[in-house]
Amino acid sequence: MPPSEPPPVDRTRAAQETAVPRAAAAHGPPAVPRATADAGATVAGPAAASGLPHPTAGSTPHPSPADAPVTRGFLARATLLTAVLSFAGALLGLVRDQALARMFGAGSATDAFLVAWTVPEFAATLLIEDGLAIALIPAFALALARRAQGAPGDPVRALVASTLPRLALAFAGAAALLAAFAPQVVRVLAPGLPDPALAVDCTRLTATCVLTFGLAGYCSAALRAHRRFLAPAAIYVAYNAGIITVVLTLGARWGVRAAAAGVAIGGCLMVMAQLPVLGRLLRVRPVAASTGEESGGRPVGVALLAAVLLFALCRQSQVLIERFLGSTLPSGAISHLNYAQKIAQIPMTLSLMLCTVTFPVVARALADGDTERARDRVERDLALAACMVLAGACVVVACAPQIVELLFQRGAFTAEDTASTVRVMRVYAFGLLAHTLVGALIRSYFSAGRVTWYPLGAMAVGLAVTAGIGASAVGPWGVMGIAAANAAGITVTAALLLAGMGPRSIPIRTRRVLTELTRPLAAAAVATPAGAWAAGRAGTPVPSLLAGGLTIAAVFLLLGRALGDQGCVTALASLRSVSRRLPHGRSR
Repeated sequence: MPPSEPPPVDRTRAAQETAVPRAAAAHGPPAVPRATADAGATVAGPAAASGLPHPTAGSTPHPSPADAPVTRGFLARATLLTAVLSFAGALLGLVRDQALARMFGAGSATDAFLVAWTVPEFAATLLIEDGLAIALIPAFALALARRAQGAPGDPVRALVASTLPRLALAFAGAAALLAAFAPQVVRVLAPGLPDPALAVDCTRLTATCVLTFGLAGYCSAALRAHRRFLAPAAIYVAYNAGIITVVLTLGARWGVRAAAAGVAIGGCLMVMAQLPVLGRLLRVRPVAASTGEESGGRPVGVALLAAVLLFALCRQSQVLIERFLGSTLPSGAISHLNYAQKIAQIPMTLSLMLCTVTFPVVARALADGDTERARDRVERDLALAACMVLAGACVVVACAPQIVELLFQRGAFTAEDTASTVRVMRVYAFGLLAHTLVGALIRSYFSAGRVTWYPLGAMAVGLAVTAGIGASAVGPWGVMGIAAANAAGITVTAALLLAGMGPRSIPIRTRRVLTELTRPLAAAAVATPAGAWAAGRAGTPVPSLLAGGLTIAAVFLLLGRALGDQGCVTALASLRSVSRRLPHGRSR
């Protein structure tokens, strides 16, 4: 379903305001009406003492693009930009995995690196994706709302001055501790690893990403709250490009340690990609505010950070359970789990792009006191994300052999590795909808910047289910049992989060959401066997993948539309809109 339009406004005013989100999407200087503030005014307070960029006397004040009304076109452009760059980052991630598979296969050296890879996996979740951003974006949204309402000084610069130095110090300390205690960390993560010394070396190199990912996550949260999405969406392009470059350059000499060094360099590139944009935003002086007492904002408290980060840590601990159980299986089991998970999670990552773009919008609506607008936005996001991830899950299940063979089966990655990865990937796919719902719902719980421990409890229950099923299933079913435990645990968490929506978060209409979810599920149940049948008609991977993917797209969209699924209706309407813009459509 398309995003809701802002309320009708005067045409002259709308023309001025629409230019702001367009400029934000293009990352150019915003087109704004003439400023009415005193050009010689300066921003006092904590920002001056912190060494932040300070506007010079005589500079022209600018209203923030984050204060402009959100239009349908802006959301579409921002989502498309984020999806394209995220997809590019995911493709580079696959190229990275291909390089690792080709050079090192799925043996003990790769297993050692993947134990160290746990560090950037956790850091990305805690500090970039589901952790720090969920706590910081509402804080920045509130600071922007206070600035727009006329708070004296600049609440945004004051927020940066009060949080960034402390967080940077904490990140640096955590990175140093992790490097110092790397042997103990490896012993806990993978007690049955054949070569723990190699894993320790790699862990010490990847420990640097705690600092770099923390700074990158802070920049991403600040930029997204300001409706700047280009630089945050490009960070994984820079990150994976750094890893690939180091692996191809030094892999023959350093072995798998080159991949760990690439993680360290890629983390630095993530920060460098965003700092210039954030610096320019902080140098721009906002329109002078009206006089009056400064409204009290909600700071980023320790309790809020703890609730968010512990939830993210608990969620990412599923990986720890998988690695722990996988270390007891024959060599290569952890690698098969890793490759299968990387491919299976691509639909989930793409489906959450819309939620990434709209999360600052939801947080700003709550900061402005508009709960109904926030609720409608969340319900639309859930419907669209579910449609996208289920369509992708159909492709993952139906075309798994073709995908893995096309991406990885070369060099040291054998046909036996392909068969093992395919089996695991298909099991993982059954948890993709739940993973997507958890990723979307957790933003709703913390979008108002209030402390709640319910999500942590829900995630802990799901983690206990994962651990219990995994421990009992790894013996008879091996890696497939581990993957099934992952899907079961995250499904329990998603159900608990849906059941808890209400006074703890945005009061969505849960029954309506559940009814909407049954429609794309029914479409997926029909589209998957149809796609598998079509993929099996061709002999080579590329034609098989194309045949299966096109069949799934056609069956899923048409059946979803017939069932009244909002996501499918929106997708088909977008395809018709694009077709009309093509030359043959305009000539009729």
